[in-house]
Amino acid sequence: MKQIAVIGLGTFGMAVAKTLAEKGVQVLVIDKNEQRIQEVSSFVTQAVVADATDEQTMRKLGISDFGTVVVASGGNREASILTTLILKELGVKYIIVKGLDDIHARVLQKIGADRIVFPEFDMGIKVAETFVSPNIVEAIELSPEYTMAEVIVPKVFIDQNIRDLNVRERYKLQIIGIKRKEPYIKEDGDTDFKEVLVIAPSPNEILQDGDTLVVIGKYNDIDNLKNL
Repeated sequence: MKQIAVIGLGTFGMAVAKTLAEKGVQVLVIDKNEQRIQEVSSFVTQAVVADATDEQTMRKLGISDFGTVVVASGGNREASILTTLILKELGVKYIIVKGLDDIHARVLQKIGADRIVFPEFDMGIKVAETFVSPNIVEAIELSPEYTMAEVIVPKVFIDQNIRDLNVRERYKLQIIGIKRKEPYIKEDGDTDFKEVLVIAPSPNEILQDGDTLVVIGKYNDIDNLKNL
């Protein structure tokens, strides 16, 4: 089973730890604040009150056994840099660090951080994109030119099958999946809805109101689709 360590339990670190734990990952969390450690101890694999800038402590915790370590420390750039350096020297294979600014990021890159994230900046972009492109639910960049995106099915597509729509030829996009809410009967007899994912849908699949299309294509072509 995958093991990931999270160092620092601010808002970002707490969210990372909870999400990983919910997905079944074995999570070790480290923070100097005992109260924060108590908050997460019930749902992570191990929660330790410790100073991540102490190399001997990190060695005793077996931090090098974790394939990935997330340094989520917030405002203390010196502690973030020292922790990253210690992790690198102890042989951690993949280190993700929360960046504070461009200078901080450059220092982290020079000492061996594998990935630097700016959660507040990234979230700001996502929020802005929801205003500019409200029909795009989520997007993942595959290359500077191509992306995979979830797009709310255009109204003109509803009740038509994929073959007749000929999306590949008309819109230069490939539909690789459909997210759809389907009704089911609960144990108490009430009706509820669950989300299902149709992978590689048949050309005969009829698109329904409320569907979300998972498509691959160029950014401009996806923009054209959402504007239909």
